[in-house]
Amino acid sequence: MELTILMPCLNEEANIENSILAAQQFLSQNKVSGEILICDNGSTDNSVLLASQHEARVVYEPTPGYGSALRTGIKEARGKYIIMGDCDTTYDFTNLMPFLEQLRNGVQLVMGNRFSGGIEKGAMPFSHRYIGVPFLSWLGRLRYKVKITDFHCGLRGFDAEYAKKLTFTSTGMEFASEIIGRFAKAGASITEVPTTLSVSKADRKPHLNAIKDGIRHLLFLFKKMD
Repeated sequence: MELTILMPCLNEEANIENSILAAQQFLSQNKVSGEILICDNGSTDNSVLLASQHEARVVYEPTPGYGSALRTGIKEARGKYIIMGDCDTTYDFTNLMPFLEQLRNGVQLVMGNRFSGGIEKGAMPFSHRYIGVPFLSWLGRLRYKVKITDFHCGLRGFDAEYAKKLTFTSTGMEFASEIIGRFAKAGASITEVPTTLSVSKADRKPHLNAIKDGIRHLLFLFKKMD
């Protein structure tokens, strides 16, 4: 199997169906051998039922947190490559070929760049777009000596075998920064490709807490990695 499309999930019944259908469309249209893997993080709605009805594989992680779900998903992935993204329809799962092409060419971590790809009006708060993400990305570039403009894009791909050899520790949203840090420290090849960010097709309660999660990212960037 070449590709695992990994989606962490917590109460996403409003959008998970469309996300899975988009991922299936990508695999089918591009003749890619792959799977759609949902790592459920304690949903109390119909997310898991909908995922199963649409033939996605579901695994479970009881420990709360974005990082917890993704760490389990990475361990359970069967594909040679993993492309991860939120199942809230903000990312375009029909347009993953730029990520897969870079992975096929031997790049070990491929980050999406929403600033170069396009951010739909209303998809990202003003404070995140012009202050939070640029500032934390600047710090991340200094900290890890990488040329990544958008540290917090949730759509990214990586070599599965390479990732499984790394020791991830984060449980929360700061896992987004840890992925880059761990790959960079290991000497991996890293690049960016343009991607888009859209408004969710259906209303949902956001999981991101801007202040709390921003502080967690900041603290992690100053943390010494083992």
